[in-house]
Amino acid sequence: MGKNNTQFFQVVKEQQYDVESILRDVYGALMEKGYNPINQIVGYIMSGDPTYITSYNGARSLIMKVERDEILEVLFENYINTKLS
Repeated sequence: MGKNNTQFFQVVKEQQYDVESILRDVYGALMEKGYNPINQIVGYIMSGDPTYITSYNGARSLIMKVERDEILEVLFENYINTKLS
């Protein structure tokens, strides 16, 4: 390798997860299993206990890929944009 050759180093970013898509999938899995999705998601957000979310269709693993504050941010933003604007 000559001294004029530049090596490239590329950092592979961790996959970004779309909170809205995750909530949609988790909501669907909870509905399919016969749970009240609102109650279960609120229970999870308030307690941090992932057992509020079913493991069916990987829903529990999905919701744990994002922070609870990120979930709240998306929910509040959506509420404000649709109800208060």
